[in-house]
Order: sequence, then structure tokens, then C-alpha cells
Amino acid sequence: MFLLPKVIVKPKDGQPTLAQDGAATANRDQGAAAPAVGELDEHGHPAGSHDEPSGPTAEKPHMTMPTAQRREISTLVAKYTAEADQGAKIGIARELAEKYKAVERFDSAGYYLEQIALVRPGEQTFQRAADQYYEAYSFATTEARQKLLGAKCRELYERVLKNNPDNLNAKTNLGMAYMASENPVKGITLLREVLVADPRNEQALYNLGLLAVQSNQYDKAAERFAELTEINPKNVNAQFYLGVSLAQTGAKQEAREAFLAAKSISSDPALAASVDEQLQKLQ
Repeated sequence: MFLLPKVIVKPKDGQPTLAQDGAATANRDQGAAAPAVGELDEHGHPAGSHDEPSGPTAEKPHMTMPTAQRREISTLVAKYTAEADQGAKIGIARELAEKYKAVERFDSAGYYLEQIALVRPGEQTFQRAADQYYEAYSFATTEARQKLLGAKCRELYERVLKNNPDNLNAKTNLGMAYMASENPVKGITLLREVLVADPRNEQALYNLGLLAVQSNQYDKAAERFAELTEINPKNVNAQFYLGVSLAQTGAKQEAREAFLAAKSISSDPALAASVDEQLQKLQ
């Protein structure tokens, strides 16, 4: 099962651009979180010190970064490595996480936030780290990358839930992370558990709808998206995929209405183009 792009797995972040091509969206991360800093690997550590191979590969193509940013991060990594005081080291780790987030190297940001969580364990610290790995997971472009990052997400979200079993955001993301594992059924189970606890949970409804699309269960997908649009009529992503699902079931008029609803609540020209394309197919 391929991994859906970020705009699908994180609908609660407002109304992000929906109609971007999935591959183009995923390629923003390029499957690699690290700047080119010589002997440093993607986490800013000596090459070979982590599980992934160092250097560019099919999964980790060349990426560019302004020289000034590259030097700034490299300097911070050196400071982090040399710092003996735990408090100061945490401060540098936090700064590195922000720098990596700014250049969309989400798993590197997650790595440094995880180092903070290991020193100061708790629900929030582990969730901050897990959420950054989840960002990287959402953009992963290869199966190997999805599995690697999905495993890290599962590890950290499990620690979040150990601190607070009622953290539905963590449970939802954990469910999606299981979709890249050998046990995707557990992911579906977790998402359903979220809906038992909160039947109006938009993130869980959205993800279950899109997983139904992936498995060609368009009737079920339409039910999920219809329910979600009743809860939040301004969820442009849900309106769009309601149209997609209805079109696949043959409900052309209802699909048109959903597509037009999506177009009416978004000013994104890419979405408008996608809606127009879908409407053309319905003629």
C-alpha cells in the first residue's frame, strides 16, 4: 500500500493545498532529510552512524541548500557533539530541530527532538519528536523509506500513548504509521478505536476514507467523506475526495456537487484545475 501525501494524512492542519500531484508533494522531502555537510549523515552525525547508507542513493537523491544554512547547521552539529553540559546540549538540540524543520528535513528535526525526549521523557516531548518523524513519513517516496520512518513513528507514538493512552492524535498517527508495517490491520483497528472514543474525529474519518479509496472501496469511502463534510462542510479535502468517491460509484450528480463545493471554499488554482479535470470526466 502506497503512502498518501501529507495533505491527506493531516487534514486538521487547516486547508492545505489538495490538488498538487502526489509525487510532486512527496518529493518536497526528496526522501532525504540531510543537507550536504561533508562527513555528516542526515542527522548531522558521522556518516555511517545510523542505519541508512550515507551519500546519495535512489532513495536519497542530491538536495541543495544555501551555503549559509549548510554552514550554520554544520556549526551547530559540531557544538552539539562537543557540548558536555546536558542543559546546554538540549538547547542546541532544540535549535537544530528548528533549523532542520525550516529546511524541511523533518526526520533530522525528529532525531534531535528525540534526543531531548530521551533526557526529559514525557508525553509532550515524545510527541514533538514523533510528529516530526511523521512529517518525514508522510513525504516518503519509496517503500524502504516509508518502512524505516514508519517504524520510528510507531516507536515514538507508542511512548506517547504509554504516558497518555487517551491521546487521540497520537493514536491516529500511530494507526497510519502501521500502514507501512507488516500489520496494517492494526492500523485500521487503531483508527476505528479513535472513532469509538470520538465519533466526530476529523483526522480519523479522513484517513479511513482515503484508505478505503486506496483499496477501491468507494462506497465506504463516500460514507466516510459524507460524514466528515457534515461535521465540517469547509473541509476542502473531504469535499474533493467525496467527489472522487461518488464519481467512482456512478453518482455523477452528487459527485459534481461535491467537486463544486470543494472549489467554492478554496482559492487554490491547483485545486480548481483538478476540480475542472474531474468535472470534465463526468461529462
